[in-house]
Amino acid sequence: MSAGQNEKRNAAVYGPEEGEVLGPLRVLAQSPDHPISVTEQTIPPGFPGPVRHRHARMHDIFYVLAGALTLHLDGQTTALTPGSFAIVPPGVVHTFSNPGSEPVRFLTIYHPAGLEQYVKEVARRMGQGSQPSREEMAEIASRYDFEPVPEG
Repeated sequence: MSAGQNEKRNAAVYGPEEGEVLGPLRVLAQSPDHPISVTEQTIPPGFPGPVRHRHARMHDIFYVLAGALTLHLDGQTTALTPGSFAIVPPGVVHTFSNPGSEPVRFLTIYHPAGLEQYVKEVARRMGQGSQPSREEMAEIASRYDFEPVPEG
């Protein structure tokens, strides 16, 4: 048997209200226990989103459950509505926002896991009543697989 076959993996099953909940964020899978992370996020109207960025190793995946998420992807802007799916491979410049008047609820899947720790830090700040600026979000994200890309 290879070393990977000897590893004990624990299954994870969560009910509708379970998982690690931090205000508008529910974490369903995360590092170091899982090779991917899955989060359910609700972002408020007017949420500016993170600065334009790319990831060196991570795939960033979005699945919209409610509302309209604006995805800025490699110079293109797309409104993702319920049932829409987007996968952003490593190296592709992107960001997202909610310029609308209703909250947006969506799933994010990160492969490999790790960036959910950034999202958790931002959610904690929002839970304390403070919406971090794009610059503050970039500073937090700089500790993870997140490279800001200037406009232009």
